[in-house]
Amino acid sequence: MDEGNVHSTLKEVYVNLEERGYDPIKQLVGYLISGDLGYISSYKESRSKISKLDRNKIVEIMLKEYIK
Repeated sequence: MDEGNVHSTLKEVYVNLEERGYDPIKQLVGYLISGDLGYISSYKESRSKISKLDRNKIVEIMLKEYIK
C-alpha cells in the first residue's frame, strides 16, 4: 500500500465528511477504532474509497507521520 495513496484518500474523505457537516476527526477515529464503515458517509464514494485501505496500515502511517 502506497503511503501517498493513503494520505490522499484520507484527505479526500476528510473534506467530503466536512462538506456533509460531520466532524471528520470524530468520524475517522470512530471508523479506525471500530472498523464500522457506518462512520464514513457514502458521499462522493468516501465509504468505498476508505474501505479499500487497511485500517492497521492507516494507523501505522499516521503514527510514523506524527513521530516525525
